[in-house]
Amino acid sequence: MAVTENAPAPKRERWTAQWLELYDEVVTTGLCTGCAGCVIACPHDVIGYDHSSGGYRPFHLEEELGPDDCIHGQKGCTSCTRACPRFRTWETEADTFLFGRERLPAELSGIGKDIVLARAADPALAAAGQDGGLVSAILLWAMEHGYIDAALVSYLEGDGTSWKARPGVARTPEDVLAAAGSRYTYSANNLAYDDAVEGGADKICLVGMGCMTSAPPVMKNRKIGKVGRRFALNIGLLCSKTFDDAIFEELFEAKYGLKKQDMVKMNIKGVFQIWMRNGDYHEVPLKECHAWTREGCTRCPDFAAEHADISTGGIGAFNDWTLTVIRTDVGREIMDGMIRDGVIETRPGDDDPGAIDLMQKLSRKSRKRWPETAVAAPGAVPPLPPKVAPAAGA
Repeated sequence: MAVTENAPAPKRERWTAQWLELYDEVVTTGLCTGCAGCVIACPHDVIGYDHSSGGYRPFHLEEELGPDDCIHGQKGCTSCTRACPRFRTWETEADTFLFGRERLPAELSGIGKDIVLARAADPALAAAGQDGGLVSAILLWAMEHGYIDAALVSYLEGDGTSWKARPGVARTPEDVLAAAGSRYTYSANNLAYDDAVEGGADKICLVGMGCMTSAPPVMKNRKIGKVGRRFALNIGLLCSKTFDDAIFEELFEAKYGLKKQDMVKMNIKGVFQIWMRNGDYHEVPLKECHAWTREGCTRCPDFAAEHADISTGGIGAFNDWTLTVIRTDVGREIMDGMIRDGVIETRPGDDDPGAIDLMQKLSRKSRKRWPETAVAAPGAVPPLPPKVAPAAGA
């Protein structure tokens, strides 16, 4: 009887892509979302970040080979492309790393285990946060139980009246509460990574939109080393877009007389909601805001933060509950622990079918942004089912 030996596993192709390819394929093509993964992964500190209005993207600091090439890359450094969650086959790589398979086209909002509605059980924490304070509750519980020792979040510059979001590190309960609430302009929270590590953090949580939260699994899959391994938890925020900081002066103040220093809270629920310091409440139609959409959002296919451990968003009928997608084993472990400890309240996601439908609808819309000139997977969506005509006499 013949004996057939198992064929050897195919060798993994050597990764050679560097800043030259990243600049050509991502930075200058509109695929770059400004997540800053490449910035924090660069071991030579030669990638900067443009924080200015209209910027929000990386650039090369050394002048030796010009803006589109890197002497370290020419010598074999590939860290920036290994970290980029928009470089080549990023989505299928992250899917396979996290879930053991690629998403199906019908899984418009990514692969998940459970969908629930959740909120902090502590009324004060629920009120301090956005849509029930769930993210703050997760961070506090995860810190207390040793899952993380720091979180990359966003704060508001100065006394908060500028509404300019900036990356920062939350290490204490006070830090977590100070970071609560939503900003609809962009903060590349990954940029706080070095600060967290310098402060001694080794188990880091990233809180960010899908453009950011795809970076850790991509880094780990592409074996980038310590930078990837330090990410212990990944909390994603459902997001269809963010706005350029210029929206405050050029729309809210110029047209409506609403000065950002007088704003105390904002939200988006079909309209841009703004609460003022004097108690006034205003609504701005979203169609008026589209002109200030941040460029990095215009080709982003990920509404539902599909590569986070837990994805959260304040969409649907209940303003004080967060639609929550539990995606990974660690995400489920943390949510189960919080429920057991009475830290959060949950109810079935089916209690708000409209929220789930909206997540699917917005995920479909976002995926259609992905250009046909790039790798196909993120843009793969099934056709909509045909509309059924009403029966005669109905």
